[in-house]
Amino acid sequence: MRHTVQVPMRWSDMDAYGHVNNVVYLQYFEMARVDLFFERASLEERTGLRRGTVVAAHDIQYKLPVVYSPRPLDVQIWVSELRAAVFTCHYEVYDHQRLAVTGSTKLVPFDFSINRPRRLTPDEKEFLLRWTDEPAGS
Repeated sequence: MRHTVQVPMRWSDMDAYGHVNNVVYLQYFEMARVDLFFERASLEERTGLRRGTVVAAHDIQYKLPVVYSPRPLDVQIWVSELRAAVFTCHYEVYDHQRLAVTGSTKLVPFDFSINRPRRLTPDEKEFLLRWTDEPAGS
């Protein structure tokens, strides 16, 4: 299942060439993750991923340039490759219903008190499984 977040563009997101700067998409991805892992999780009274995660890798493919519009972008996010101590978020960014950018982020659960990776909790796994594109147990 995918979660869709409407992400507003800011005029400052534009670069000298008149389109959204490539690095800004990482911020759009982050906004989608925060919406899903914190805000959506809070609404569902689940833990989400409040214990913390760190980014291990990003991958982005630019399909078409996006120029500023007061109309927000639609960012779809979903989860795959859910393992004991790592998972991947995938994104599709739509500009006026046109696919503009795709990408992914590999995330590692992290224990900041000991500065080390950790395993996902059962509640975190349960939450993430709701947003995965893979059958349970794979």
